[in-house]
Amino acid sequence: MSTTEDDRLHETRRELLDLAARNPDDARVQYRAACVHDRLGLEAEAVPFYERCLAATAPGLPDEDRRGALLGLGSTYRVLGQYARAVETLRRGVAEYPDDGGLRTFLAMALYNTGGHHEAMGILLDLLATTSEDPSVRQYRRSIGLYAKDLDSTV
Repeated sequence: MSTTEDDRLHETRRELLDLAARNPDDARVQYRAACVHDRLGLEAEAVPFYERCLAATAPGLPDEDRRGALLGLGSTYRVLGQYARAVETLRRGVAEYPDDGGLRTFLAMALYNTGGHHEAMGILLDLLATTSEDPSVRQYRRSIGLYAKDLDSTV
């Protein structure tokens, strides 16, 4: 990040802190404040903003921002070493947005951190089988998908 970009982010952060304090129930403002803190590497400071934006009822976040907030909060918990909270948040995200590959990938990483290697591998194999355009993966898509459901199978 260049000095100019860094300066702009810090200025944006100051503005969003003020705006968030004046509008604690505005989910979009809270989400923007969370994002700028994350971007600046201030993960611990981002958490309350993520939590507030996800707790807001009306008006809530548009779907794309809600996905981003769930992924951002889960990832932030993971960075902070709060692995169980990361798994809980990312599971919630995957439940709401089951086709979101980013949420599924970050859930797999958090599961890895909690010792859930088997489930993490299954998630990643399923993601690979369903999204890869690599011809050598596509050729084995069916088998990979079956292993994703039962890693101990001999298909």
